[in-house]
Amino acid sequence: MSHQHVVMFSGGLGSWMTAKRVAEQHGTDNLTLLFADVKGNSTSPHVGEDEDTYRFIQETAANIGGTLVTVKDGRDIWQVFKDDRFLGNSRLANCSKILKQRPCREWLEANTEPANTTVYVGIDWTETHRMPGILKGYLPWKAEAPLTEAPFISKEQIIEACEAEGIEIPRLYKAGFPHNNCGGFCVRAGQAQFELLLREHPERYEFHEAKEQEIREHLDKDVTILARLERGTKVPVTLRRFREELERQPSMFDEFDLGGCGCFLEPETGAAA
Repeated sequence: MSHQHVVMFSGGLGSWMTAKRVAEQHGTDNLTLLFADVKGNSTSPHVGEDEDTYRFIQETAANIGGTLVTVKDGRDIWQVFKDDRFLGNSRLANCSKILKQRPCREWLEANTEPANTTVYVGIDWTETHRMPGILKGYLPWKAEAPLTEAPFISKEQIIEACEAEGIEIPRLYKAGFPHNNCGGFCVRAGQAQFELLLREHPERYEFHEAKEQEIREHLDKDVTILARLERGTKVPVTLRRFREELERQPSMFDEFDLGGCGCFLEPETGAAA
């Protein structure tokens, strides 16, 4: 059996460059670009990836070669939060586990043999501390992260390389978002990213604000995505409260709190990402 190469294809610049390196080294005959679509079967324009991300995925897949495979659970994040009776946050993102990790794991189990397959993730040399969790999480598959190895490359260089291929980078990057995932809305994001989402895509922010209120009422609990320290105590901050504070005082947020995104990086043991 030929060795299979499966790239976790998130729609970000890192996964594109990772796939380019894999294709250059191993060819494209046995290359799969595996994309987990968190939009599910929803018709709302405010859940799932940004519209421009879907364009980017199609263009970069054509640019790389290989086979683009899309997997999905069928639900969107808010359906998952309701079914799971848990609102995702920076500490625990059950949405990524259910909508990304599990569908990818199921695809790997159904279509590959661990002994003849390598899985690739798009982290770079600045994130090598993630590798122990990645290696453990993908077992029994072998996992690699080509961008953690020489020749080392910066995000700016990846952008230049992408544009040199005639591909326009996703609009979320142009707007200042650190990641091109989930339309700029991520439960792992921090205050700075939510302020940016409100400024750049207010209709999307307001949609998620309303959904957060719905899940609070459904669970009858004071749960929120955001939190902050007040007098040494961590307190929940609803998206509504955060928006109203910004409307009163636009600078009232932690500009260095971008949060983190690891949905395709460190799966729990036994669940691929």
